[in-house]
Amino acid sequence: MFNMAPKKTALKKSLGETTMLKRSVSTRAKRNSDVKLVDESSKRKAVSPLKQLSKRSAFGDITNDADLSKKIATNKRDSKKNVETISHVVKKNLKESENGNKAVMPHKKTGRSNIPTFPPKVQMAKANIKPEKVHSSSVSKPTCDKTEVLTSVRVKSPDSTDNELYLTAVEELKKLTTKDEERKKEPLPPPGVEDFDAENMGDPVQVSEYAMDIFSYLKEREAKFVIDNYMERQTSINTAMRALLVDWLVEIQENFELNHETLYLAVKLTDIYLSKVTVSKETLQLVGAAAIFIASKYDERMAPMLEEMLYVCDGAYDKKELIRMEINILNKVGFELGIPLSYRFLRRYARCSKVTLPVLTLARYILELSLMEYTFVSESDSKLAAAALLLALKMKEISGWTKTLQYYSGYSLEEIKDLVLKLNDMLKMKPKEALSTVRNKYSHKIFFEVAKEPVLAEVNL
Repeated sequence: MFNMAPKKTALKKSLGETTMLKRSVSTRAKRNSDVKLVDESSKRKAVSPLKQLSKRSAFGDITNDADLSKKIATNKRDSKKNVETISHVVKKNLKESENGNKAVMPHKKTGRSNIPTFPPKVQMAKANIKPEKVHSSSVSKPTCDKTEVLTSVRVKSPDSTDNELYLTAVEELKKLTTKDEERKKEPLPPPGVEDFDAENMGDPVQVSEYAMDIFSYLKEREAKFVIDNYMERQTSINTAMRALLVDWLVEIQENFELNHETLYLAVKLTDIYLSKVTVSKETLQLVGAAAIFIASKYDERMAPMLEEMLYVCDGAYDKKELIRMEINILNKVGFELGIPLSYRFLRRYARCSKVTLPVLTLARYILELSLMEYTFVSESDSKLAAAALLLALKMKEISGWTKTLQYYSGYSLEEIKDLVLKLNDMLKMKPKEALSTVRNKYSHKIFFEVAKEPVLAEVNL
């Protein structure tokens, strides 16, 4: 069921013959018969904890208290009567006021008054209401629609005189709306660029009003998570061991059916931690296991259990070691888990340029292969996503870097040209048997068998 760990033969070559016999990445062929933490007869099923818990309201057990519920209902009825009484007095006195404005009648169905609540320091002479009869605790804020008859109700400013003009509530609302529209106003795309966000403005799920700001913010945050050449400081591990670990993480993501964002975040957390802490080869797998455990909690609806993570490590670590490593990683990254990921940028660029799903899947395959290559660790995630998409377009013999892609990515063809060539050289490398998880994954029909796509001998840009 959980054939997720790399082969021990590959580990022996890279990690040594004697050091990883006990604490190693688990084998795919052999299972530890003594460790039976997960049912091997069936696939892991998500069991909702809600079935074991009783229902509870968001603010505690208030709704389950019968006496308290009666008190709340009684207070609501008393408050409603007070509002109706005050509304009647306000209506009567407004008719007799010198400005002659017509008062707003209460709603026929609910009995609520649509008269807005006066500010604390507003002059109340025109309403002729005695202050001691009006209690703020018994008056609830009325609800009213913007287009209702609020134009007939005029509220006097505390510092104004009788000769000054009054501003209606609708006029104030128009001022606020105008300011809000000016704040949200964005420059239109240049000629020849499709306005993807404008096309999806009616869909609230797309958040088209904020999409450009969100990805601009993510590009700004990339400078905070730049990873240097940390392998020079590592004395016990090398790039081959890191590639083997990433291959194992890909297999975990596939078997647990985790989101792709979880995989990318786990690899990013692993690289950030390794750039700050020198680890031994016995601890490398523990770092990867804790990283994907943290990423699952951050990005998954239901993350794998702690026992499941220990199981896929083939009993190499215990519960305390995994929890301690989880705490160490969170401390080293400063609990900053909103890290910009190349996968998110790729989806944004592909959707804005309206590429087909096979093209997007091919770009995802290229991007996922780059996770195992240490040479791409220091590259910008947004730039790497743009280069992967351009290479996929070239492999599918589709038009190259269009104005739309340049506008939404923020990169010109010259800026990503060298990175595209590096990615193509990666594809031309002879596949390694120990690092075959990604290729096997994307050779399936569900991924359009993009791993079998012919590699370009030369990229014409």
